Amino acid sequence: MNYFTNPEQLASANKTAVDSLLSLANAALASAERIAALNLNTARSVLEDSVSGTKALLGAKDVQEALSIQASLAQPNVEKAVAYSRSVYEISAQAQEELSKTLEGQFGGFQKQVAELLDKAAKSAPAGSDVAVAAVKSAIAAANSAFDNLNKAAKQVAEITEANVAAATNATVKAVGASAAAGKKSK
Repeated sequence: MNYFTNPEQLASANKTAVDSLLSLANAALASAERIAALNLNTARSVLEDSVSGTKALLGAKDVQEALSIQASLAQPNVEKAVAYSRSVYEISAQAQEELSKTLEGQFGGFQKQVAELLDKAAKSAPAGSDVAVAAVKSAIAAANSAFDNLNKAAKQVAEITEANVAAATNATVKAVGASAAAGKKSK
């Protein structure tokens, strides 16, 4: 018996596939919009900071004051660059999470369909085919286990990456802050 002999089953499967693709496309577009807005706001901020920094440098009365102004501008610029990087990472992580949830949902639906198909096939299979059905069920269980392990590993990598990004961010901000403070003390 063909699994899709019922037109409603075929229509339902097609609708599910289209819904999943639309969900993925919408998530990708939302992420692209957020990145574009972030880039536009960052470009605007960089331009404004450059203009005000240039005006401040041009208003310096001597080289020492110009160096002091330049040093005072470094810390906020690094902090803004770190904030930008953090925002890009957060947007990417959220997009990856949405993609992962969608794929998990699809895989769960696929598992259910395969289990139903396998049960139907087992009921109508000739005598003695229970060994083949058991082998297929075992292969499906192994595939499910592999998918679960892969999913857990991906989540662990994401958590480790997030921790490393946070640590690198903090270290960068502290290093620039210490450098700026040392530069001010030497004057």
